[in-house]
Amino acid sequence: MNLKDKIVLVTGANGGIGEALVKALIDKSVAKVYAATRSTAAVANLVQQHEGRVVALRLDITDASSVAAAAEQCRDLDLLINNAGVNGCESLMAPAGMESAREEMEVNFFGTLAMCRAFAPLLASRGDGAIVNVCSIIGLVNLPINGTYCASKAAVHSLLQGIRAELAPRGVRVVGVYPGPVDTRMTVGQEMSKATPEQVAAAIVAGLGNGDEDIFPDPMSLGVHAGLQKDPKRVEKEFAAMIPA
Repeated sequence: MNLKDKIVLVTGANGGIGEALVKALIDKSVAKVYAATRSTAAVANLVQQHEGRVVALRLDITDASSVAAAAEQCRDLDLLINNAGVNGCESLMAPAGMESAREEMEVNFFGTLAMCRAFAPLLASRGDGAIVNVCSIIGLVNLPINGTYCASKAAVHSLLQGIRAELAPRGVRVVGVYPGPVDTRMTVGQEMSKATPEQVAAAIVAGLGNGDEDIFPDPMSLGVHAGLQKDPKRVEKEFAAMIPA
């Protein structure tokens, strides 16, 4: 996909990956980016830095009326990037596991599905539309200490496979992104090797330019993907062993 002069909507634009994506897209000469967040004040700096090319968009992807209003406002859209998400950092059997799972599914799965459904007809009418869903490498294999989030991202992985098939005849490309740990607010306090938001954003932009369907934007995600291709049961057991004593 040639990004020059395209119109793009990025959800979760106030987060690490979202903000980096907005900047990377501007650097690729897109015409306009709708920077979507629950509070437009959270992206005021991006609007000021890129006057006329970044438009703040108030959006709650879990609210049907908010999603519908966004679809009505952004009728010139070429590319939707579903980046918004939450992570409760809970295991499936933790005391707060059920509460965390419900919130993550509501945002990560149902919110993403709502956005895809709302914008698919518009993107199909553009003739060269695309949807990018930011999933996670732990949507492909469960990391039990973060089990509820993994389950929600596994649902997102299945979602993007399904809509990819449904929308292909209508000319809408669907791209999946599977980062490993990224240095954002979600991973504060977690001691591990992390990609930067800028690395992930650059990989997404490059993958779109290359026509990739699935993007593994960092060394950890590439390594896990390769392991899953070769011996998925071994990878599952390795992740299962990461439960602390």
